[in-house]
Amino acid sequence: MNLNKAENTPPVWPDRFTALKKEITAGHEEELTKSWRALVLALKERTKEFIETGPEIVPQVEYAELESLPAEKVAEVKRKGCVVIRNVVPDEEVLKWKADLRKIIEDNPQLEGLPVDDKQFFYLYWSKPQVEARAHANILAATAWLNQLYTGEGADKRVLTAPLTYADRFRIRKPGPKWAFHPPHVDGGSIERWEDPGFRQIYRDILSGEWAKHDAFDIDGRIVAQSDLYDRPNQASVFRTFQGWLAMSDTGPGEGTLRVYPDIKLGNSYIILRPFFSPIDPAGDLFDPDNWKFDISAPEFPGIILERDGKFHGPRISDATHPNMRTGEAMVSVPLVHPGDMVFWHSDLVHSVEEEHHGNGDSSVMYIPAVPATKQNVSYLAKQRDAFIKGHTPPDFGRDGDESWVLGVGRPEHITTAAARKAMGLEGFEELQLISVV
Repeated sequence: MNLNKAENTPPVWPDRFTALKKEITAGHEEELTKSWRALVLALKERTKEFIETGPEIVPQVEYAELESLPAEKVAEVKRKGCVVIRNVVPDEEVLKWKADLRKIIEDNPQLEGLPVDDKQFFYLYWSKPQVEARAHANILAATAWLNQLYTGEGADKRVLTAPLTYADRFRIRKPGPKWAFHPPHVDGGSIERWEDPGFRQIYRDILSGEWAKHDAFDIDGRIVAQSDLYDRPNQASVFRTFQGWLAMSDTGPGEGTLRVYPDIKLGNSYIILRPFFSPIDPAGDLFDPDNWKFDISAPEFPGIILERDGKFHGPRISDATHPNMRTGEAMVSVPLVHPGDMVFWHSDLVHSVEEEHHGNGDSSVMYIPAVPATKQNVSYLAKQRDAFIKGHTPPDFGRDGDESWVLGVGRPEHITTAAARKAMGLEGFEELQLISVV
C-alpha cells in the first residue's frame, strides 16, 4: 500500500470555480473566442521580438530626465511595464548602505534568511540603511513619478503625488549556487484576479472580448481590489503601482538579476483569458488558433496553485500552463545596472530571478516599490508605522517578528525630512487620510 498516495494527490478544486467561470464569461463566449484567436497570433510575433532583442528591450531612462521625458518614451515604459532608472542615488551613498548592511549581518548572525546554510536573502526590514534608503528624496521622487503614470476618474491627483513607504527586504547574492526561489510569476493577488469583483473590474475589457483596449494603468479598479481573500503569508496587502529594487552592485544578465516579460497588455490578457480555453491537441501547434477551444468545463485556473490548507498561490507562469507566452525563451534579463540605479516593474508584470549567477561579484539589491496614497494603502501605513516604532516586523510579513534587538536597527529619528516622515506616516498622517478618500 502506498501511504503517500493521498498526500501526493493535488487538492480538488471546488465546483464553485466552474460556476465562477460560467458567471464571468456568460454572454461573451463568441467575443472571447474571437479575441483569443487574435491574442494567440499577437503573442507569436511579440515573443519572437523579445527573444531576438534581449535585455535592450527594457526601457532605460535617467533619473534627472524623468520630468522631461518625451511622450513616446513614457508610452514605451507603459507598454512594456518595466523600466531601469539610472543614477537615482549617488554611488557613494549606496555603497555605504551596502557596507553597513554587511556589518549588520556580521553583528547579527542569528538573522533569518535564505538559503538557511548560507544566508543571502535576508528577512530584515528595519535596518538603518534600509530606513535611510526609503527616505531618500530621489527615491521618493522616482516612485511618485511612477505612481503618476496611472490615471483614473476616481483618484484624487494627490493620491498619486504623495508616495508612501513600504518596508521590504534585501539580498546580497553570491556567485555560484543555483537559486530556484523566484520562477516566473505575478505578485499582488492570486485567484482574486477572477474571484474578487473589484479586482476583476481591472480586466473588464479583456473579459468582454476587447483585450486590445485593456489599460493596465487605470487605477480605478485597483484602489478597490481585494488582493488577499485567503490571508496568505507574505502577501502584500497594499497596491504597488510598481515593484522595484535599488541596485547596490554592478549586476548584469547572467549574474542573478531580474527577468521580465516586457509587454504588460499581452501578459495580462493571456493570463486572464487562459482559464477559459484549452488546446484541442496539446502536442500540436499551439500558435494555431484553430487548435484552441472555448472550454469552461473544469474548475482549475492554470498557474494558480491550490494548497491543502485551502489557500491559493500564483499565478505561476510556465511553458506547461501558459505555452504561448514562451517564458522559457521569451523572459528577458534587465540590462546591466550599477549602484544607485533602480529597476521597476508593473505590479501585474510576469517576472522572475535568474537561477544562475555566473558573475564574479555579489548581486545586491534593496527592494523598494512605488506605493500611492490610496485609502487601503494609508490604512496599512498606520499599522506599518506602529510596527516600525516598536521594532516589529511589518504586518504583511508576519505578526510576531521582532527586530528591536538588532544591532543597527533603524529608528524614527533616522528619518529626518518632512517628506520622508510623511511617507512613513510619522507626520502629516491626517492629511494623508483626507486625500485617500478613494
